[in-house]
Amino acid sequence: MQKSSTLDAAPDLAREAAFSIVLALSFAHLLNDMMQSLLPALYPIIKDAYHLDFGQIGLITLAFQLTASLGQPLVGMYTDRRPQPYSLVAGMGSTLVGLVILAHAGSYALLLLGAALIGTGSAVFHPESTRMARVASGGRHGLAQALFQVGGQAGQACGPLLAAFIVVPRGQSSISWFSLVALIAMVLLLQVGHWYRRRQPAAKGWAGGGLTSIKPQGGAWFAVALLVLLMFSKNAYTASLGSYYTFYLIGEFGVSVQASQVLLFLFFVSQAVGALIGGHLGDRIGRRRIIWISIAGAIPFTLLMPFANLFWTAVLAIVIGLIMSSAFPAILVYALELLPGNVGMIAGLFYGLSFGLGALSAAALGKLADLTSLTAVYHMCSLLPLVGLVTWFLPDLKRAQTGRPV
Repeated sequence: MQKSSTLDAAPDLAREAAFSIVLALSFAHLLNDMMQSLLPALYPIIKDAYHLDFGQIGLITLAFQLTASLGQPLVGMYTDRRPQPYSLVAGMGSTLVGLVILAHAGSYALLLLGAALIGTGSAVFHPESTRMARVASGGRHGLAQALFQVGGQAGQACGPLLAAFIVVPRGQSSISWFSLVALIAMVLLLQVGHWYRRRQPAAKGWAGGGLTSIKPQGGAWFAVALLVLLMFSKNAYTASLGSYYTFYLIGEFGVSVQASQVLLFLFFVSQAVGALIGGHLGDRIGRRRIIWISIAGAIPFTLLMPFANLFWTAVLAIVIGLIMSSAFPAILVYALELLPGNVGMIAGLFYGLSFGLGALSAAALGKLADLTSLTAVYHMCSLLPLVGLVTWFLPDLKRAQTGRPV
């Protein structure tokens, strides 16, 4: 009876905290990803300053993403068993140190170290913050994850804009100014940690599997593997835009560095809007349908983009970002329904492993661009969304439980 009372209290705690905690985590996600997005936004500057080729640029992305991708599933599996309310503060501290190193790096090796430390901060931040957002969701998991994701997407969008108007005019050392942002985030996350520590007994039942009605089904891990493959195709494509879009615009159309950063900003904004729309609709019409809309909707535009002029390239990038990002909250919540009680591990896989696979693609695409051209790379990347057709093999969870399609 006591156990039942504890579990019954969990939804009340979640509803009570939904707006304040989810929005606080979303804002922290904004600050976190804003600082992280300064790294690719810096590439045009450090390429000239350190005489780097595209392959070396790809290795910097790889250093950042590998620490994040390898670390996140491990952190997630650990915190599934031993939640760490204050781990987010420590992760943000790693990001702070990485920013300072990037600002004053005197060698390529230090650039790699700074990128790796920022990746470590990401590895610590995402699994536990995803769990906290789920606890505070009040049962509207798709919307909560969308709000959380929008914070990250908005932060990614701000990075290029800040680079264009602060870092580009004032130089690499100005990155150290953003260490103040990391300090602000640490203070905010300390307060969120206090909240989560007070609610951990109920939170374990709510997010750890005690309240989930869906049991792991046969083929659940196979479906999760398909979702990781689906995320890989999306992240490989968006990594090609995030890392090389500015170079493509400069080389293909002769735009200025600042103009290219503004266009990259618009692409990131479209991803934020798409994630919010997708999360809301996923709660209403079903996750699997949103995933299908994201796949089928993006393919025509990615195939057209390599043949477009400057205006239509910018328009198509915005449309692609809007459509492709709409699936991420649905994919994450769908995976959590497949494997209930593994919030940290699933968050680690999808924020970490799938993004890391995208980073491997970015490094490979950079080397390919050195051997051929960025135009050839974008022709190849236009085919990546076709991998998303594996969605056909995903089970319909609601149909499996109720006999009705979603």
